[in-house]
Amino acid sequence: MPSGLSSFRRYVYLNTYAYLLLFMGVGIAFVPLYRVHWLLAAVQAVLVAVVLKAAFKILLRWKEKKRSYNVLVERNRNGIRDELFKEYMQAPCGRLLVKVVLNDLGERQRYKILKRKYSVSLLDTVREMRAGRKNRKTIVYIADDKQKQSA
Repeated sequence: MPSGLSSFRRYVYLNTYAYLLLFMGVGIAFVPLYRVHWLLAAVQAVLVAVVLKAAFKILLRWKEKKRSYNVLVERNRNGIRDELFKEYMQAPCGRLLVKVVLNDLGERQRYKILKRKYSVSLLDTVREMRAGRKNRKTIVYIADDKQKQSA
């Protein structure tokens, strides 16, 4: 990953939400709910497990984030194409990745335009979940990129 942030700082920045969840899980674990009732301690243990699992799930996706970063940089090196960022602007972790890519391409101001254009509010996301729609998922097809380049 070229320019901008060092690789350690980039890792920390792109995993900000994972670290927030990690600290939140540890904080929940230290609340002495067992003194109130043992059932609260059981609920607390389940909650800690869920939060920590989500944090580690985000942390373990580092290779995917690096690959997505490289794909976005390569495809936007000659000019920023807004539609390529649409999928990434749907989730908080993806927005962090977009910020880093745009910063490295020297187009930091473009993020505000993309956010207005493609970002989905938390309220809309909750409404979609209540309506029974599936969660958003970002998928990068590298094999398709190679075919498009050769065509």
